[in-house]
Amino acid sequence: MKVRLGVPEAPRIEAVAPVDLRKVKADRLRIGILDNRKGNADRLLQLLVEGISAAIPVSAVIALRKATPSMPAPAPFFDQLVAETDFVISAMGD
Repeated sequence: MKVRLGVPEAPRIEAVAPVDLRKVKADRLRIGILDNRKGNADRLLQLLVEGISAAIPVSAVIALRKATPSMPAPAPFFDQLVAETDFVISAMGD
């Protein structure tokens, strides 16, 4: 099964320098969630996790929530997500 992920930001992916690819084992996909605390972001993220989990095996979901939507996530959040997940989903709601 293939899962296609889109990144809705500029510059286009083709224009970005390549980065190291993570090797992900199909039986232990770990999803990271970064909730920015905007209204309905938590619902959108939950729907995405449910959809992914229905399509492919997920062994863990690490969900972190910012203190406020107007401030950036603290550096330890990113350190934890890098260490404990295979990819991260972040969303805004309203």
